[in-house]
Amino acid sequence: MKVMVCLKQVPHQDARLDVAADGSWIQEDNIKFEINSYDTYALEEALRIKDAGDAEVVVVSIGPDRVTQALRTALGMGADRAVHIKDDAIDGSDALGLAKALAAVAKDENPDVVFCGLMADDDNFSAVPPMLAELLGMPSATGVVATNNTDAGMTVERELEGGAYEVVEMTKPCLAAIQTGANQVRYASLKGIMQAKKKPVDVKSVADLGLGGAIGAKARINKVYVPPKAGSAEMLTGSTDEIVTRL
Repeated sequence: MKVMVCLKQVPHQDARLDVAADGSWIQEDNIKFEINSYDTYALEEALRIKDAGDAEVVVVSIGPDRVTQALRTALGMGADRAVHIKDDAIDGSDALGLAKALAAVAKDENPDVVFCGLMADDDNFSAVPPMLAELLGMPSATGVVATNNTDAGMTVERELEGGAYEVVEMTKPCLAAIQTGANQVRYASLKGIMQAKKKPVDVKSVADLGLGGAIGAKARINKVYVPPKAGSAEMLTGSTDEIVTRL
């Protein structure tokens, strides 16, 4: 069995975020990055399948050289191999472009299960997992808080609004977007970190994936800015009837 986990490297949760000079995104120089929190739960779910039987876990990420650190962390936690999509042509791409790149890797890897985090901490789009599933022709579920892997398929429990839950049965191959809190994420052990240095990281370009110009962004961020401070506020005092009348 093969499990593919999609990881994204995002600014560290404690990093100070400043808007870039051109207003297109945040200033990324001199800030720390880490694996997206949702994706750590997706990785842990994959590693539990590996622990329970004979399974290979392949982690995939898109981005510049710094993404290698995130992949090595995942390998230190127990993943077997890593694929790094590194190409200037994909920088600034939108959710669809990223999904196409991940789909190209998935078609080469032919995984039984694909795990993603529900969303990314930096943009909160929640768009890549369902797009990826559609491009691969896989059944999918989002907001997954529990999984039960079987030979034929996977049964997942989804978190809905209002405290409700939904149980979904999917045949393999399938995709699940994992919610935070779905499990207890492990740490990379010292032994795992040392072993990770010897595990393969396959670097692929857009050309290697046979995509050409197919990953060009169809949606672009025009401006990132800090909301302007509002004017003064008038506080109304008195009894409820007096306040209602004045309001």
